[in-house]
Amino acid sequence: MPRRSRRGSSPEQRRSRSRTARTARTARAELSFSVSHVEHLLREGRYAQRLNESAPVFLAAVIQYLTATVLELAGNEAQSRGRRRITPELVDMAVHNSPLLSALFGTTTISQVAPGPD
Repeated sequence: MPRRSRRGSSPEQRRSRSRTARTARTARAELSFSVSHVEHLLREGRYAQRLNESAPVFLAAVIQYLTATVLELAGNEAQSRGRRRITPELVDMAVHNSPLLSALFGTTTISQVAPGPD
């Protein structure tokens, strides 16, 4: 009768068990915006000496949320005007018509949009 090892598995099985499937942080956080890219930009910008591991995940989630909100409002604006495409003018109108986004993007210039009279 062949002798069994105490661990109950062959060396090949032990090696394959130690190699777990790696999951990207973006997939684990269920985001569309790349967590690794945000982390790279944070480190490259040298905004702080140290960076918590959850900071790029949180920032990517915030950027994704703001983008989705702006695009949703611009899509609603396009639909109300009978257009099929979101243009920079529609994005500007959507941001300008929302009080919270207007305060957040108050000093931001959106490309290809003529500034309105103040």
